[in-house]
Amino acid sequence: MTRSKILVLIPARMASTRLPGKPLLDIAGVPMIVQVLRRAQEAAIGRVAVATDTKEIADAVTAAGGEAVMTRADHPSGSDRVHEALCQLDPQRDAEIVVNLQGDFPTIHPQNIRDVLLPLSDPAVDIATLAAQIHTEEEDTAPSVVKAVGSPIGPRRLRALYFTRATAPHGDGPRYHHIGLYAYRRPALERFVSLPPSPLELQEKLEQLRALEAGMRIDIGIVDTVPRGVDTAPDLETARRLLSKA
Repeated sequence: MTRSKILVLIPARMASTRLPGKPLLDIAGVPMIVQVLRRAQEAAIGRVAVATDTKEIADAVTAAGGEAVMTRADHPSGSDRVHEALCQLDPQRDAEIVVNLQGDFPTIHPQNIRDVLLPLSDPAVDIATLAAQIHTEEEDTAPSVVKAVGSPIGPRRLRALYFTRATAPHGDGPRYHHIGLYAYRRPALERFVSLPPSPLELQEKLEQLRALEAGMRIDIGIVDTVPRGVDTAPDLETARRLLSKA
């Protein structure tokens, strides 16, 4: 897959209740959204842009030399925001793969962004994502940690069967911490955003279940570590510490 066929989009908005103004909080001298932008640029897989409904975020991105696109404020999810940005940035439909990178992953390794493309080497796969094996009881039992349940189909590869906030699957054997990074084939993203929220999506509050309930295929690449999302003040301090050393 050539760089011209891949578009990396980073949805970002200000409406965080636990960490107000999150995308613009300073991490190692620049706003968090700029750190995420840099990780995406370092991955060097294709064009990168931030999709936002907030002028201050767009201004911070462009001031750092990045590309930003303004989207509507009423999107129910990051996927919907990414789809609008795709339509604006690529009306000629050159992009075949769309990577949805969360705007609160400032410490994600660029290799992980590259890794999410690998499952799409199988033409039967609609959506690719990542997970890492769980090694602590705290991760195992926390509802905030989404577990990816899948059938092994090769080395470091699962075909997704379910995603849940429960501790699953039951019994002995590995469990996997889902990482909220997605690579969509363009038709899969277009279909996904056209579907209404599904029953299990609403129950678990996990958007990716909509795709599974609609019969779409999601494959999961297994990586070694989970990037730290920034949702709380302690998360922010951890990201600042890690990136100040980099």
